[in-house]
Formats: sequence, C-alpha cells, structure tokens
Amino acid sequence: MFQLNGKVAVISGASSGLGKQMAKGFAKQGADLVILARRLERLEELKKELEEEGVKVLPIKCDVTSTEDINKAAELAEQEYGHVDILVNCAGSAKNAGVLTMTDEEWDFTIETDQTSVFKMTRAFANIMKKNNYGRIINIASMYGLVGNTALDTVAYHSSKGGVVNFTRAVAAELAKYNITCNAICPGYFDTELTHDTLETDEFTAYMKATVPLGRYGHEGELNAGAIFLASDEASYVTGVILPIDGGYTAV
Repeated sequence: MFQLNGKVAVISGASSGLGKQMAKGFAKQGADLVILARRLERLEELKKELEEEGVKVLPIKCDVTSTEDINKAAELAEQEYGHVDILVNCAGSAKNAGVLTMTDEEWDFTIETDQTSVFKMTRAFANIMKKNNYGRIINIASMYGLVGNTALDTVAYHSSKGGVVNFTRAVAAELAKYNITCNAICPGYFDTELTHDTLETDEFTAYMKATVPLGRYGHEGELNAGAIFLASDEASYVTGVILPIDGGYTAV
C-alpha cells in the first residue's frame, strides 16, 4: 500500500523545512518530483539526494506569491512529465505581531504568502489534474489555523492558516467531480532549521510539556505518513479532511 511509483508530485517550499522533509518521503515511495522554491541552488542540492532513490526530479525556481512564476512552473511540469498527480502546498512565511500593533504591510505579506499562494498554486496545477480526471491536493495549514494561542502574538498567521483550512473544504467539494481530492494537514511544532533554536530553549520546552500531550515537538519525517496517505490511491474516498499532526495539542 501507499506506493507512488509513476505518480508526479509537486511540492512547494521544498528547499528547506517541512517541504524538504516531505520531498524525501515522497521520493522513498517512488514518486517523481517537481520541487519548487525561491532558492534554486538548494533545490539543485536536494535533487541529487532525491535521485538516489531512483526517481526523476525537476527543480524550478518559483516565488509562490508570483502568478507568473507559478503558471510557468505548471507549464514546465506538464511539459516534462505530461501530467501532475499530487500537489503539496507547503511554501509559506509570516510576520508575527498582534492585532493591536500589526501593520498593513505585515498583514498583507502573511496573507499573500500563506493563503493567496495556496489559491494560485491550486488553480494552476488543478487545471492540469482536471485533464486527466485525477488529483490529490494536500495543503499544509497549521494547528494555529484551528485554535488561538497564548505563546506568541501572530494574528495574521492564524488568519491565513484558518483560511487555508476552509479553502480546503471548498476545493474538495468543487473538484470532486473531476476525481480530485483536497485535504489539509495541520502540523504542530516541528523541528526545522528555522524553529530549532526556539524549540530547544528551556522556556519553550516547558511550554510544550504543558500544552502538547506527547510532551515534545515533531521530528523529521513524522509529517510524511499523513501526506503520503492523503496522496495515495488508497485514500480515494478521503476528501475535505483536516488532519492535525500536532502531538495532541488541539485535542486538549
């Protein structure tokens, strides 16, 4: 079960963090890949690593806030492989501030990067999926799209990820007639190069032990099982699902 041989998976934000981790997971399951990010040199390095799994890899420089970049990436992916089966919308960034102090620029940057980009990517690649009457769309939201928090003021991030959650439901309903499923994963605290130093502090370790039932952050690869399941043929009757992978944070 859950083998992805012959499938083509597009992963945004693949140059680092969760996107890079999932690219490795999909390669191990046999999927050919289109990896997208702004840092092409990092994608080229990752390509060499992924190809050791015996899969094809197409790295494309792409800013997910740019409609032109996204449409060009979709065109190149279709030219290279002839079809796209899986889309993982993982790219994102945020400006952290609370509602009383956040600037218009900080709000607009976060919404554009974390929410509008998901719409633009889905529009471009779902149109390719529609031609083949098959697709799996996986949006990487956040547990912060389901709840508020008292650790960090980040109102635009909560808003953008909450938008991605209901965007997922809307797209699931809309594209079902084309045999395209759309689901979202809501990660909790995960160890990446951007979060590692914060997660390792005594203060945050104590906070996680108090708020995360499993008492720790997520390790590399622990998001992959959910993504691979949702991308698989076996998950053909699963759509519109919002899956927290958060150590139990949103369960209490």
